[in-house]
Amino acid sequence: MKNCNKENCLKRDILICGGTGCKSSDSDDILKNLKTEIDKAGLSEDVNVSITGCFGFCEKGPIVKIAPDNVFYVHVSPKDAEDIVQEHILKGNVVERLLYVEPTINSKVKKQNEMSFYKKQKRIALRNCGLINPEDIKEYLGEDGYLALGKCITEMTCDEVIKLISESGLRGRGGGGFPTGRKWNFAKMFNAPQKYIICNADEGDPGAFMDRSILEGDPHSVLEAMAIAGYAIGASIGCIYIRAEYPLAIERLRIAIKQAHEYGLLGENILGTNFNFDIKIKYGAGAFVCGEETALIHSIEGCRGEPTNKPPFPAENGLWNKPTCVNNVETLANIPAIINNGASWYNSIGTETSKGTKVFALAGKINNVGLVEVPMGTTLREIIYEIGGGIKNGRKFKAVQTGGPSGGCIPEQFLDTPIDYESLTAIGSMMGSGGMIVMDEDNCMVDIAKFYLDFTVEESCGKCTPCRIGNKRLYETLEKITAGKGEKQDLENLKELSETIKDTSLCGLGQTAPNPVLSTMKYFMNEYEAHIYEKRCPAGVCNDLLRYEITGSCIGCTKCARQCPVSCISGKVKEMHVIDQEKCIKCGQCYGACPVGAIIKK
Repeated sequence: MKNCNKENCLKRDILICGGTGCKSSDSDDILKNLKTEIDKAGLSEDVNVSITGCFGFCEKGPIVKIAPDNVFYVHVSPKDAEDIVQEHILKGNVVERLLYVEPTINSKVKKQNEMSFYKKQKRIALRNCGLINPEDIKEYLGEDGYLALGKCITEMTCDEVIKLISESGLRGRGGGGFPTGRKWNFAKMFNAPQKYIICNADEGDPGAFMDRSILEGDPHSVLEAMAIAGYAIGASIGCIYIRAEYPLAIERLRIAIKQAHEYGLLGENILGTNFNFDIKIKYGAGAFVCGEETALIHSIEGCRGEPTNKPPFPAENGLWNKPTCVNNVETLANIPAIINNGASWYNSIGTETSKGTKVFALAGKINNVGLVEVPMGTTLREIIYEIGGGIKNGRKFKAVQTGGPSGGCIPEQFLDTPIDYESLTAIGSMMGSGGMIVMDEDNCMVDIAKFYLDFTVEESCGKCTPCRIGNKRLYETLEKITAGKGEKQDLENLKELSETIKDTSLCGLGQTAPNPVLSTMKYFMNEYEAHIYEKRCPAGVCNDLLRYEITGSCIGCTKCARQCPVSCISGKVKEMHVIDQEKCIKCGQCYGACPVGAIIKK
């Protein structure tokens, strides 16, 4: 298309990522500048410029997509708006410098569906993220929004809805993997004048941002699913428990709830029926333990967020002692698609015991950081090397942590493990809510275990002794080892204490907290032994065990000596320098300053 003008220009949509990551990189200014340029070109009636949810490819944001061309621009800045309009919209010329470069072929890729990051993905929970404006209900309606709710409340009985969800094989995506249909059926069985639906949006795993992105990019899918769940179990009130640290998700939820009310999709007599359902938002204060459903319920009630023994389960005695069904965001986001497409459609995706897809927040030492949604059964290798683009800077893969602080570290030998609930559990990890952190040869696995223990110690509610005291002792032992003071007995103590904590803690946080310790000891015992017996950190991470030495490659440039903050390096110009190990504080300034790599870490 050449010389496009208002008369002959094809209708186009310019979609700008409006997720938290891209907004922090000036996507609002990109939106503003694009609208200005479109107005200047006189194309405001032909070209729609709007925000959308997260595209998932966070490593390459801010992202701008041109539809229906399906051209995908990465690392866009506000100043690029003029070129996009002048070249692409008016002249039909793709702006080459903004295209993604596929590292495997070192070639630029124009279209989203041709990028390796997206090729193996199947987006169900994320189906509308990056496609619609999350602040405009009309766009959600245009993608069959609220069709599933209408079908349920006008054509299906409560039992038929629950049966369909059960037959789909959907399991909870919050970590436990409990069958969703069975959970709904339990809540329906108990008679009560009031029942509740709770959406657990208290996503707190380090590096996890799946639920937040769904709420930012497609809030109506969650509202619709909550209403469907309410109809199925006989509840009329829903509550979204969301972290106050997610202001954008909260803002878009508020907009969505208001719009749903205006369209008669929430409130009384929904779609002219006698079904009533309303939703309120409750802020969480950032307590990781409140991801556990009984602790979450106590927090909503205004009490301290602490778990309680089960049974009774929330389905029988939950919020305000009434039957309550708790599902996480990703689980709910699947519901409308399942209703619209049928149980057999969803059941045909995934593995024998783990149906459908799973969203992962891929982070760490990986080239393509972002959100990915893949069919259950996809291998770790496919996610890391095909979708994720491999390890940064050509480094060697060491491990991948799945399941957040509750998961385990999986070594290279299990890269071909299919991702499903049972397979991950069998190798000492877990699905969790979907965090996936990749580590390379420069990561110390003892230090990684210590990092996660530090997190769980901080987040423990303190109610039960095994978690409150036991995890603290685990952390102290790991701290001792990384400080070069470890002893042989510490290895036995770590294993025995970890098993005790798993067996005796009150809730899932405590029961799974030792997983990082047990998995790293199982697969990386050589690193523990090096720390204890050789007083050495093989990865060169633990400062107390580091030793910097200057090799014969030194050219005597004096740069290291000039950078040293404690003047522990001596030597003349053009002569080999020496580090005084007694004075060295192991800050690494010399290591970074050496221009010829003559300084090594031992």
